[in-house]
Amino acid sequence: MFPGPLGISLAGRALASGLWALEARDIRNAATDKHRSVDDTPAGGGPGMVLRADVLAAAIDAAAIMPDRPRLLMSPRGRPLTQSRAAELAAGPGPLIVCGRFEGVDQRVIEARDLEEVSIGDYVLSGGELGAMVLIDACVRLLPGVMGKLASGTEESFSDGLLEYPQYTRPQAFEGRPIPEVLLSGDHGRIAAWRRAQAEALTRDRRPDLWVARPPEATAKTPKNAPDG
Repeated sequence: MFPGPLGISLAGRALASGLWALEARDIRNAATDKHRSVDDTPAGGGPGMVLRADVLAAAIDAAAIMPDRPRLLMSPRGRPLTQSRAAELAAGPGPLIVCGRFEGVDQRVIEARDLEEVSIGDYVLSGGELGAMVLIDACVRLLPGVMGKLASGTEESFSDGLLEYPQYTRPQAFEGRPIPEVLLSGDHGRIAAWRRAQAEALTRDRRPDLWVARPPEATAKTPKNAPDG
């Protein structure tokens, strides 16, 4: 499945130019029987199959070349992936990512290999590969040289604990909807205040959890009497 969409656009160009690297490994290569089995029935009964601790541990050990490399397991029960966590991972040596399958992973290998469980949302996928691609893309785009302008990554949703403000471009009018006047004023102070006010309004409306979690000093930056366009 890899590199999949990571082989095109920004991530693909960065991969081709050597700004980041990807090595996909098949867990079945660590299997020890002739059928290359990697899973077995759940202890205690139940539906589905569980990835075996011994096979997965061997696969992790074979891939973990750098001892300080973060070891992640894509899992719907993991801590949610955030922009700040993506930035931390992008600044590090690059994670080893385990893509779960079937009913889950034997808890003993999660503990024995210190796997950090990461989730990309409150839903379940067929496997961890798509989640891993989301995580990788979130990290790769933050690497130096990947995005055209440094500000592209600092003015996006979640970078300041807020959702991103609305964006506009030509034509100046579309089906009777004009670009807000303030964005055409050339007054950078007014534009910044408008964008901040819009970002805060969107966050309060759509993500009250983010709004409540913002530190007091961030709320204190709110521009007073910001124009509404």
